[in-house]
Amino acid sequence: MKVELVTTLKRQATKILADLHITKEPVLITEHGQPSAYLVDVEDYEYMQNRLAILEGIARGERAIVEGNVISQSEAKEKMSKWLK
Repeated sequence: MKVELVTTLKRQATKILADLHITKEPVLITEHGQPSAYLVDVEDYEYMQNRLAILEGIARGERAIVEGNVISQSEAKEKMSKWLK
């Protein structure tokens, strides 16, 4: 992973962004020697957000099962039928 100082980002933003779009490699931005932010390509960010949403949905489903908040398939079909017409 590429690491850049925030001052370098300020001076060379266009070049850093151009490199990011070509390599698709995230860039860690540091301030005072400490990690501050990541720059990632838009497509990669959207892909990560979609994956995160799927994983969160799976986690909610698993939690519902553990808590006993489930319904049968026939009940689910009945409830969903109004949206599936």
